[in-house]
Amino acid sequence: MAIKKLDEVEFGVDLPTFIPDTSLAITTKFAKLIGWNAPRFTDHEAAKKEGLAGAMVPGVLSQGYLVAMIHNWAPVAEVLAVDTVFRAPVIADEAHTITGVVTDIDEDNAKVEIDLTVANEKGETRVFGTATVKLPK
Repeated sequence: MAIKKLDEVEFGVDLPTFIPDTSLAITTKFAKLIGWNAPRFTDHEAAKKEGLAGAMVPGVLSQGYLVAMIHNWAPVAEVLAVDTVFRAPVIADEAHTITGVVTDIDEDNAKVEIDLTVANEKGETRVFGTATVKLPK
């Protein structure tokens, strides 16, 4: 069920899990669109030569997926901020999941805080952070 108003949000509730498209094709296309046409984002073998496990998903794309997850949960939400910590690279062509949990509801200002996590298929946290969103009352 999509959230439409602040009073529909419950503290501690998990948002629906979001599965981002971390394919090399999407990563490459995105990297080229933003001018980051570097091998570390477009070529697994070249990225490995740089000491990485494979081509990385650009951090800004990971942040975009966090926002997409929020909008899947609450399409009318205004995302005010997304603060992220990149613990380890998100590797293209590996399965990842994005989860979130409501950690604060500010009823006076119609704001909700959500803790977010991007994890790989081994359950390792690659990115985590907090989003602040505003919802209609």
